[in-house]
Amino acid sequence: MLHCNMNTSTDPLQLSLEDLLGDLQHARRSDDMSRLALLAYCEVRRWARQAGEHALAERSTELITRSPHASREQFMAQMDVLIGQLEQVHTRLLAQGSGQSA
Repeated sequence: MLHCNMNTSTDPLQLSLEDLLGDLQHARRSDDMSRLALLAYCEVRRWARQAGEHALAERSTELITRSPHASREQFMAQMDVLIGQLEQVHTRLLAQGSGQSA
């Protein structure tokens, strides 16, 4: 509702990335491993494909589909890396939207 009332030219991909990052960060703070796995496999992969971030889409797929992780801590550490990569993409999109070079 808020976005409908705002006069902004924000890219829908950027807005969906912000929502996705919020979901991932909340699941990470809650230590919700199953929610993180679902978000990584379904939502990150979908968003990355739409945004043309094919390497990120492949990474999120591999994170879930390759052989089992050695430990919960290893999985969570890899999720932290994925969240960090998404944050870097977000920063790049913000810079591009404001006319700065990334």
